Amino acid sequence: MLFGFASISSARVALSLYALDLGASPSAVGMLVGALYVFPLLISWPVGRYADRLGSRWLLLLGAVCGGGAMLIPYFVRELPALFVASTLLGISFTLYNVLLPNVVGLLSEPHDRARNFSNASLVGSTTLFVGPLLAGIAVDLSGHANACLYLVALPVAAATALVAWGGVLPGGSRAVGSAGGLRETLTDPGMLRILATSSLVQVGQDLYQFYIPVYGHGIGLSASAIGGLLATFAAASFVVRFFLPSVVARFGEERVLGVSFYVAATGFGLVPLFENTLALAAVTFIFGLGMGCGQPITTMLIFGRTARGRSGEILGLRQSVNNAMRVSGPALFGFVATAFGLPAVFWLSALMMGGGGLLSRPHVSR
Repeated sequence: MLFGFASISSARVALSLYALDLGASPSAVGMLVGALYVFPLLISWPVGRYADRLGSRWLLLLGAVCGGGAMLIPYFVRELPALFVASTLLGISFTLYNVLLPNVVGLLSEPHDRARNFSNASLVGSTTLFVGPLLAGIAVDLSGHANACLYLVALPVAAATALVAWGGVLPGGSRAVGSAGGLRETLTDPGMLRILATSSLVQVGQDLYQFYIPVYGHGIGLSASAIGGLLATFAAASFVVRFFLPSVVARFGEERVLGVSFYVAATGFGLVPLFENTLALAAVTFIFGLGMGCGQPITTMLIFGRTARGRSGEILGLRQSVNNAMRVSGPALFGFVATAFGLPAVFWLSALMMGGGGLLSRPHVSR
């Protein structure tokens, strides 16, 4: 998880900065981001079903191989179309990590320690969000965009090495055959549909911030290292809030904490266009991270808690399919908004979207 997610977070920053250096417009960067989510949209649910039957080790190894290949392409072919190919291939790696690793955490957890284990796993995720962008920014400043992509191949290589050496300890498959009608039952469960909707808003909000902060920072003249530092600040805030998450959830409940987190994230989005100073933007990013840092582990806990035994991979894959339906269209749509109305409109529209997520997340007594 450490090396795999760090490879994804560093690659997203490196590819976005590379595209800007090649003269890409904000709408083109948005389309580049959308390309990363084409395969996650198409294969997340089948990947989850397959893992339920046969386990996760070799699928995760395939993800590491795809991630390494994605970062080699921009080194050898230094043109904008190559970045789209790399982003699409990176999407396969992202799918496999994002569906399978949370599922493995859930399978290794008993109900009484599920919140703690998901929180601990999310701390690893926060660490990767800190390390990845920081490494990408420093590598770009020190050696240029193409060489930075080459250096970042070390992260998926490390993930592959860990899987080859120790992957045998991961849980195997738990089902021999699929359950008929399972997907239909899931899609007619109002509670599950509400969780899937809030989960997609968490993901698209986090992604929009991570992808448009580099565009905004580039536009106001920040260095690649400064931009990487801002994204690392987001990760640091996520780490802080996730450290206390088990006790906060135990006291206030999952849905109430999730709703407040959306409102805090909306505040962070709304404040970004008001500042150009690096330290001020770091403070705003920290606020945003305190909000968004809660969302992913809480929605994962909610989904895993409502899922029948033996179907967790399938349902988490369905979750990623729903998330990525928005991810494919969201960045491109917001890229056109940025081109037509300017970057401030992107952040303010995102703030309204996060506010809507807060309303959707309110506890429902009838559940």
